[in-house]
Amino acid sequence: MTHTAPETVSPPGTLIADVHGLDVTHVHGDAYDVDIRGHRLLVDQPKEAGGTDVAPTPVELFAASLATCVAFYAGRYLARHGLPRRGLRVHTEFTMAAGPPAHVDSLRVTITPPPALSAQRHAALLAVASHCTVHNTLRLPPRIDIGLEPQEP
Repeated sequence: MTHTAPETVSPPGTLIADVHGLDVTHVHGDAYDVDIRGHRLLVDQPKEAGGTDVAPTPVELFAASLATCVAFYAGRYLARHGLPRRGLRVHTEFTMAAGPPAHVDSLRVTITPPPALSAQRHAALLAVASHCTVHNTLRLPPRIDIGLEPQEP
């Protein structure tokens, strides 16, 4: 029997998405190393959850992804209008659902605009920041496939 890779044919004019990858490797206990394009970060669990609390949790990084994406879009809005980013802050809070399955129940993102931003531009800043890629992804969830790659003997 011959094994061949499935052929994918895209209609003319169809965009083929870039695939972005990252690798996660066990370090110790509940700590994992994340390698993203050569950038390294660590995740862990709090001590009360059995971890060593040497790094943020994956869920905290999830909330941080939203907060930093909102900050990035807000910062780009300010730069586009020749306004300083100094004083721009984004605070995020999240709650976990009470019952299974384990998931984030709510996220609240609050933007503190820099003092140089006039009140007349607040709505525009909020509109731009609200359309960041992470927020759009949460509003229009991606297809998620989780698979298992068996170890070779």
